[in-house]
Amino acid sequence: MPAASAADLLAWYDRHRRALPWRALPGETPDPYRVWLSEVMLQQTTVAAVKPYFEKFLTLFPSVAALAAAPEEAVMSAWAGLGYYSRARNLHACARAVAAAGDFPDTEEGLRKLPGIGAYTAGAIAAIAFDRPAAAVDGNVERVMSRLHAIETPLPAARAQIRLFTQALVPERRPGDFAQALMDLGATLCTPKRPACALCPWMRPCRARAEGLQETFPRKVKKEKGILRKGAAFVALRAGDEAVLLRTRPAEGLLGAMAEPPTSAWLPDYDPAKGLLDAPLDARWKRLPGVVKHGFTHFPLELTVFLARVAAETKPPEGMRFTPRAALDTEPLPGAMKKVLAHALSGPVPLAAPAPRPPPEPDLATPPEPEPPPRRGPIPKPASSRPSDLARIVKKAPKPVRTR
Repeated sequence: MPAASAADLLAWYDRHRRALPWRALPGETPDPYRVWLSEVMLQQTTVAAVKPYFEKFLTLFPSVAALAAAPEEAVMSAWAGLGYYSRARNLHACARAVAAAGDFPDTEEGLRKLPGIGAYTAGAIAAIAFDRPAAAVDGNVERVMSRLHAIETPLPAARAQIRLFTQALVPERRPGDFAQALMDLGATLCTPKRPACALCPWMRPCRARAEGLQETFPRKVKKEKGILRKGAAFVALRAGDEAVLLRTRPAEGLLGAMAEPPTSAWLPDYDPAKGLLDAPLDARWKRLPGVVKHGFTHFPLELTVFLARVAAETKPPEGMRFTPRAALDTEPLPGAMKKVLAHALSGPVPLAAPAPRPPPEPDLATPPEPEPPPRRGPIPKPASSRPSDLARIVKKAPKPVRTR
């Protein structure tokens, strides 16, 4: 069986490379800022999902200096919906560190010292942006290499072995193109299911294909499902401007510094029937049918949604705010909370309790209107000359017959 060749992969890449908004065209010098931004966004996220966010970030923050100077709220709002929100906080911290240093480090070792940059991201930036002979091993590369060598060790234990195999193939010339070629191979041909082996430049040296077991690699340890957690979410709509009551989650922890409608604690034994005890304010709360389901990395979540409309003069509780419904796009709402709002706002909204109206004060300058004359009673009908029904029913006695 022949050995895999970087030259074969690069020849395939030159013909079939993907056109991506962050990827430099042939002959262009890659921009480290665009490379770094795309690699952070692509962690645990698909290319299709990242594209619009990447374009939006470049519009809002065209340089690492602009990103570093932006307030955290603006960065979190721009990131909202992309998931794994600790990446956004690390992205902002990294931008500040790079702006303070004047530029990105150009080695794996230097890049690893920056916030939010691990082994894969450091290798990818070093190879793609600075043409360093570094191995960039993401999920696509793990799949390609485990099939190429038929690695029986399951992930994640096999990662060290996969990195060694990958590093051994990195060429001195065009290491950045090699890194991107491996990613493209895994994304387009060496896919998790039904890989297109007949089109692969490494078809002949692939051990898994030779054994007919390519779809069984990489080996993985079955993940245990997290325990289901439950909770309640409260969507309060203010009359008049349709503003929604929101708050900001703590900076540390799950969904840190993101916006949300107030919720209860998320617990395995939470009882939605007692959800009103956790309501943020007094209102006519209506429990909506169904639940909002969302999956986090370590556990699934089910939220029961309560909806209320409050009066226009209602003040938000301490630490909360009313955001006009038309301005919700400016809030850093994570996907789970967007589902909550969509569930709450898709149907009819209950009316707020009407405030009692005070009696009107008398207008002493205007004389009172005269009372209307009393209404006349009904005019009695005249007695009818027609015989009554009773008279028609009761027949007169016959006259006696006279005899001669």
